[in-house]
Amino acid sequence: MKTAVLRGNVVRVMGLITFMLVVSNLVVAQQKPMFSQYMFNMLNINPAYAGNRNVLSVAALYRNQWVGIEGAPKTGSLSIDSRRENSNVGLGLQFYDDQIGIERTSGANAFYAYHIPFEKSTLSLGINAGILNYTANYTRVTTIQPGDPSFAKNINGWLPTFGAGLLYSREKWYMGFSVPDMLKTKINEAGRADVSSSAPFLHFFATGGVIIKASEQVSFKPSFLVKAVGGAPVQLDANANVWFSNVFSLGVSYRTGDAVVGMAELQATPQIRIGYGYDHTISGLSAYARGTHELMLRFEFGSSKNGGEQALSPRYY
Repeated sequence: MKTAVLRGNVVRVMGLITFMLVVSNLVVAQQKPMFSQYMFNMLNINPAYAGNRNVLSVAALYRNQWVGIEGAPKTGSLSIDSRRENSNVGLGLQFYDDQIGIERTSGANAFYAYHIPFEKSTLSLGINAGILNYTANYTRVTTIQPGDPSFAKNINGWLPTFGAGLLYSREKWYMGFSVPDMLKTKINEAGRADVSSSAPFLHFFATGGVIIKASEQVSFKPSFLVKAVGGAPVQLDANANVWFSNVFSLGVSYRTGDAVVGMAELQATPQIRIGYGYDHTISGLSAYARGTHELMLRFEFGSSKNGGEQALSPRYY
């Protein structure tokens, strides 16, 4: 019986991986808003995390980037994901809004993940699909030469999104790989969506983390995120968080060529987690920006069962 189940799981894995590889050769990525506290809302970068925590989880993030610079990015997201008891299927939904200068991108993504259990680990494969609205208010731009026809008309249109990812996890560590935005799209002059294929511009994300128990009261969680795209330097986020009594956390993160980040998390109740992050810019923008502020709030429904231990999983991800 176990052999048959394992064989069936292997077939599903191979089929999903083949599907993901075929699709990734057909479509191309676009830019995706990122958060310093991504490790507390992995759904933003990898659809395979949908339903990973086995409870109905709602997470909100808001990022005010490069304070002091006019038109600097402001990004918000609201994510919902869940997995029913005794089910291998995780589902999720995310709404987001990203503003930078005269541009604004708002949209929604739906997530599907299939979790394949093994004896002491789980392999999860996921896909996401959605739609976004892109606007660019060119008429607000002050040009050197008045009446420039390139800035005489605003852009507003709807674009499709698609992504895929996988996650391998055990009780104390995990690794993931994803291509969360496979479609390279743009709005043409007629206001319609152009979807093109240009594989060199795919964005690749690799994540990993481990839990190290220093004592019954202190846990250490190092983690990383690697972002790679053709034509740009590979970027690494190296993170270290220390949890005290499963209630309070302090952390630091280094993003190559960009920022040093300080983070604090509070598990206010078994259902509610609050987080704050501050990015100290180390790039050339440091002379003009007063850092970046980021807020996180997560609520987990149903996690009060068994004294709340389900919300305070030792994985912390």
